[in-house]
Parts: sequence; structure tokens; C-alpha cells
Amino acid sequence: MENKRYHRIKSVLDRRQTDLTVCLEDVHKHHNLSAIVRTADAVGCHHVHAVWPENQKWLTNNTSGGSKNWIDTQLHLNIDHAIEAIRAQNPGIQILATNLCPEAVDFRDIDYTQPTAIIVGQEKTGISERALAHADKNIIIPMQGMAQSLNVSVAAALILFEAQNQREKAGLYDRNMLDPSIKHKMLFEGCHPIIAQKCIEKSLPYPALDEHGEIVADDAFWQTLKHA
Repeated sequence: MENKRYHRIKSVLDRRQTDLTVCLEDVHKHHNLSAIVRTADAVGCHHVHAVWPENQKWLTNNTSGGSKNWIDTQLHLNIDHAIEAIRAQNPGIQILATNLCPEAVDFRDIDYTQPTAIIVGQEKTGISERALAHADKNIIIPMQGMAQSLNVSVAAALILFEAQNQREKAGLYDRNMLDPSIKHKMLFEGCHPIIAQKCIEKSLPYPALDEHGEIVADDAFWQTLKHA
């Protein structure tokens, strides 16, 4: 394994923002799903929440460009369950809904250095009344043309990158927020996918990694891994 890959993954995980997330309410077009997940990964989100039909396949690596492997996606049967999970992960989090209404504020006027969840809605009908009831604030992207709204993935990208800009300036990407056990799992699977799969098959815990990403394990581990 090249040390470069280990340090690249570690650098990404060290900057993950566990208190910034996006919630997709009935966004079902795969090109939009893929774009939003890729954007969430790009700005350092660790979680993405989605209201998603039961027994319907989520994104594949082909549609998400592999970004879904680096994002903890949590699927929910309805918006109530999604918001409950979001608030459980970050009590006191501000819930923002993209919604064109008289009370909505410019998305750039929000303080995204606070724990934040952004709800984006279905491509045709937008956010449901049930979701709006959960929102602390409604936000809009000001438009100067005939169109009243942007594509959902474009809107999500603008908002998330505004959040990234504010957080970068505030130094929030230096917090190292991920739980060490979660980080180790992602590092191991990202650097040693074949051995990780064998560990899963044999119900073996992942061994430690040294500062270069090399596996630190005794002979007993390797013998167990080698033999059926």
C-alpha cells in the first residue's frame, strides 16, 4: 500500500463535519441523489439522511462515483423519523428548509458554524408541509430571472459550499470530530479492502494500523486469516 493513500484518507476523515448534514426528502432521481452525495462528501459532511422507499435500491458506486462509500447514509421511511435521528445525533441542531415563502431568509444570512441540517425536497413538489413543520428557518436562494428555483442538486451545492466557506474561516475543519473507532474502520477498509473483507468473513476485528497505514498484527491473526 502506498503511504500516500493512507495519509489522504486520514486527512479527509480528520476534517469530517459530524454536525453538518443534508436531508433528502423524496429526492428520487438518481442523477440528483448522486450529485448531492458527492457534494456532501466534498464539503466534509459525514452523514446524509434520506427519506427513501422501503426495499428500493439506494445509490450504486457507478451513480455516486464512489462517494457513498465515504458517507454514512441513513435511510428513513418518513421525514419524522429522519428529523428524530438528526436531532438525536446533534441535540440543538438548527433545521433549515429550502422553501420559497415570505418568511424565508437569504441562505447566505445563516450562521452555518452552528450545527446545521438542510432539508431539500422532491424535484417537482418541493418540501412537504410535514417537513416544513420541523424546520427552524426557511431559506431561499435569491433569483434574478424568470425561474423561481434551481435544480435540487445545484441548490444543495450552493448552500453546502456556503456552509463550508463559513466553517473554513472559523477553523471548524480542525476539530477532528469523528469517533476513533469509526475512523479506524474507514481507514482500514479504504486502505486494505481485501483483508477487510476476509476479516468480515471470519468475524475478526480489524487490527491496528501504524502511522503509515501498515497493519500491526501478530502471527496468530495472519494464521487465522490464512486458514479456513
